[in-house]
Amino acid sequence: MKIGVALAALAVAHPVLANEAAAPEDADTSSDSIVVTARAGTKTETPPIQVPQPVTVISDQTFLSQGAISISDTVRYAAGVTANAYGRDTRVDSFVIRGISAQQFRDGMRDIFSYYASITADPYNFSQVEIVRGPASVLFGQGSIGGLVNLVSKTPTFQTGGEVSVVYGSYDRKEAMGDVNVALSDTLAVRAVGRVRDADTYVDHVRDDRVFFSPSIRWQPTPDTDITLLGLYQKDKSGSTSQFLPIVGTFRPNPNNSETLDPYLFVGKPGWDRYDGRMLQGGGSLTQRFGDNVQLNVKARYIDSDLTYFTHYTDSYTNPTNPYLDAAGRTITLLNEGSYARMNVFSTDNNLLFKFNTGSQIEHKLLVGVDYSWNEVRKRGGYGSDIIDLYDIDYDALTIPALDQYSTRESQKQLGLYVQDQIRMWDRVSVVLGARRDRVATAGSQVKDKATTFRAGIIGEIGAGFSPFFSYTESFLPIAMTIDGGGQAKPQRGTQYEAGLKWQPEPNTLLTVTAFHIKEINRIIYGAGTSVTQSGEITSKGIEVEASHRLPEDFELGVNYGYNKLVSHETATFDYLPRHAASLWTTKTFGLEDGAQLRLGAGVNYTGKRSSVGSAWTIVTPSYTLVDALAEINWKDWRFAINATNLLNKRYFASCLSRGDCFVGAPRNVMGTATFRF
Repeated sequence: MKIGVALAALAVAHPVLANEAAAPEDADTSSDSIVVTARAGTKTETPPIQVPQPVTVISDQTFLSQGAISISDTVRYAAGVTANAYGRDTRVDSFVIRGISAQQFRDGMRDIFSYYASITADPYNFSQVEIVRGPASVLFGQGSIGGLVNLVSKTPTFQTGGEVSVVYGSYDRKEAMGDVNVALSDTLAVRAVGRVRDADTYVDHVRDDRVFFSPSIRWQPTPDTDITLLGLYQKDKSGSTSQFLPIVGTFRPNPNNSETLDPYLFVGKPGWDRYDGRMLQGGGSLTQRFGDNVQLNVKARYIDSDLTYFTHYTDSYTNPTNPYLDAAGRTITLLNEGSYARMNVFSTDNNLLFKFNTGSQIEHKLLVGVDYSWNEVRKRGGYGSDIIDLYDIDYDALTIPALDQYSTRESQKQLGLYVQDQIRMWDRVSVVLGARRDRVATAGSQVKDKATTFRAGIIGEIGAGFSPFFSYTESFLPIAMTIDGGGQAKPQRGTQYEAGLKWQPEPNTLLTVTAFHIKEINRIIYGAGTSVTQSGEITSKGIEVEASHRLPEDFELGVNYGYNKLVSHETATFDYLPRHAASLWTTKTFGLEDGAQLRLGAGVNYTGKRSSVGSAWTIVTPSYTLVDALAEINWKDWRFAINATNLLNKRYFASCLSRGDCFVGAPRNVMGTATFRF
């Protein structure tokens, strides 16, 4: 991660804390005018104020202060993002940007392939999280139409220091973690980040244990050469906090049974149900400057992942309005499934950056690059079913399937060529133009998908701190599946028009207002039984507002609002995300005796109602408001903090779907942390 221009340049949800995390630890940060850039919007060191789209940067200090325990949690205070849309899920992270599911990237390369083939990333391993809204294929290749979330790994700096922490929290959560950076010389540094966790969850028999260790080394043999190598070992022993309980008996009353199911009910087989995985990653990056105007950037990563996923879940799908099999409304079909998955991924991204002028007032940053990725996912497993009394489960009687009933292999290769020109005119107007050509080959398919995508945008400073902008972007997403008739699915395509205004009346205050319109075509439509067709089209349009203000070392305030209207044009069956979402996060610091400081924080997060339309009925999940809190004391080299998420312990459903099941929201979680810094 590299850093560049003043806080005045930063369009972030909570800019000050993002600045503190983004600045190099060996840099002089004594000035209030800290300089920050985010690479996710352009792949270059560009202040977000010069990028004609909103780019949100959230520092690790911010999301850890907010009590984040998953990657999904890190983005829950960002405008236009719905985090944990289906409740907290120990299996996967999920975020929806502008009403459309978003892709996850790590250090600018796609991180997640397939479903239930890998374990989740650990937020403690990242220095910041970057959010790009809208189509982004010109720079990142195949990806979400709605946007992407990019995780920036912690890497060495040339200043020795670090921290070690211990944590105890709800559900007997016990953790130890550390982040140690050692400068071996002026040109060589190493860093190690790790965590050990032993924890239960709010669902019986579902654990949340983890061990991860991420070493890295950075070498600068010359001022123009920067080499970083990064590794990761992670092992999880967990399960599924999503139990897929039926709507009837939880969210809606059971007409034949007055009892209400516990929304945190475990329906699996204790000791058998699990979501256990092991992940290895190795990669590196090279930055080589040739004078002041030419720079080579090379990076690559290899992922090897093993996953064991055993689960039980109720069949609320065959008859969602009445899934029970008896007149008393108690017995139901319980499905079981087990699978072993192996995922291997190789990714590389390489580009040349040229800086030149075409006239005394026109500066160019021309980026020319090629990226390549290969992924393969192999799975084998089986499935079965039981008939159970859901209101009095005989766990010992539950059966498990034979795991040799099926075997699958999916493999895909992508090669992309891209070019981007960032033009800065009169030091007031920035233009971004980009184009990309991709070729995607899917194993077993005779069709090789090809796509050309474009990008164009402009932003200008017109005075008094106002910078209006406009952009057009495109995206595509290949789909590795066959549709009715045996044909290969076409890639989903998306286009977006966006206009907005960034206003910064003074260095510590920033307001961003954005309006957007996205059109997506070739959406997959799941019909009755096993029918899968592809002619779906949706539009997503809305408005986003981000506002932030900070008084250094004293007060900070971030306010976000998003309105999103999602319309499906091809099918009456559709799951709509909330139209309205709003959040507020604020902290205040107070001086105490002996140089100690007390920092108090509070957050409010509102999520509007959402609708799920099906052939049998329409389900509307009510809106909900959650409160988070922070109390922190910093004294000398020590930090003591208490975080609480869902402080008021509100019971709510994050989502109920017309297909027949509900996803409960996470209850209150409290964690106490003691940290020693050196």
